[in-house]
Amino acid sequence: MVKDTKLYDTLGVKPDCSENELKKAYRKLALKYHPDKNPNGGEKFKEISHAYEILSDPQKRETYDSFGEEGLSGDAGGMGMNPEDLFASFFGSAFGGSSRSGPRRGKDVVHPLKVSLEDLYKGKVFKLSIKRNVICKDCNGKGGKEGAVKKCSDCNGRGVKFVRRQIGPMIQQYQTSCSVCNGTGEIINRDLECKTCHCKKVVQETKIIEVPVDKGMSDGQQITFTGEADQAPGVETGDVVIIIKEKPHDVFKRKGRDLYIEQKIDLVTALTGGSFNIKHLDDRYLNVSIIPGEIIKPDQTKCIQNEGMPTYHSPFDKGNLYVKFEIEFPSKDWFNEEKAQMLKSVLPKKTASKIPSNAVVDDVVMSNYDPNATRSRERSDMYDDDDDERGGPQVQCAQQ
Repeated sequence: MVKDTKLYDTLGVKPDCSENELKKAYRKLALKYHPDKNPNGGEKFKEISHAYEILSDPQKRETYDSFGEEGLSGDAGGMGMNPEDLFASFFGSAFGGSSRSGPRRGKDVVHPLKVSLEDLYKGKVFKLSIKRNVICKDCNGKGGKEGAVKKCSDCNGRGVKFVRRQIGPMIQQYQTSCSVCNGTGEIINRDLECKTCHCKKVVQETKIIEVPVDKGMSDGQQITFTGEADQAPGVETGDVVIIIKEKPHDVFKRKGRDLYIEQKIDLVTALTGGSFNIKHLDDRYLNVSIIPGEIIKPDQTKCIQNEGMPTYHSPFDKGNLYVKFEIEFPSKDWFNEEKAQMLKSVLPKKTASKIPSNAVVDDVVMSNYDPNATRSRERSDMYDDDDDERGGPQVQCAQQ
């Protein structure tokens, strides 16, 4: 009697089913739930493949029948084969025109690339040095002459073996690395090995790639170099993916296609007009005019059209540049009574405050505001309140 029937139930067969019954059940369910035919069947397809991958292996099936999935540790209990590879072994590449039944694909290599706002504005080609594994040309990825690398017969190329031992009335089964091949699944004849790669089948090379950062590219955008990752025999080479990381800028802030800048102007310019300069990201200077009579207020924002970031793949189409003004007032030392009277004579008359005749009026004086000092005082008040709730500071016991 089997300990667990979950995998058999997944395939809809009995625990004593034959190998042919397992194959028929897998074929029927795999066709029904394959993602190309059933977009919502992805998880079910994986479960079916997982169940068949274990039960179709006599050694794994025997272990599962005796101990359940808990008896299968490490890779033996996981998905040893890609579900698409398993499917392709039954149906080939004709099903649904799927390209996933081809060779196993290697991992992509991801490199972040820090780029300044100037380079994202003007565009630039970066040169990056990457180290990667490539197929050894001297042995064409075979590791040596004919017979240099053979599948380990002791573990059948798995790299692991199952070991059973009896402890009293109990039988314990566990998985261990194959000692014959040191867990590689391969036996190497050193007399026939490739003298360049020493049976590793690949060698490391350094390659310079040119990364074109086009005008208007943005943070997080990716540049892909197809098939430039590590190579391995029988494996489709992955890609090198460059991810743009925009560096913070001291002057400009970017939001999409628009740029933002904070500009200081003196009080005279704000009131009477004038001009100021902005050094742009491409080293041009923008001479910005404030028309006389156009009074600029503190924190007011103005727009300069078509001076923002260029649009990616359409660099002549640009966003806007927004200028937020900070007004610099004269220092305290500049002010005197004579200048005060002069200002009163030219500036609009101030509006007198209206207070009801029967209102109570107190004269007060303002002081400078320091937000840091305010927060410190609030924390001090909070601790004082805690002491009040506990009845004041508590008596502490002194150690004798």
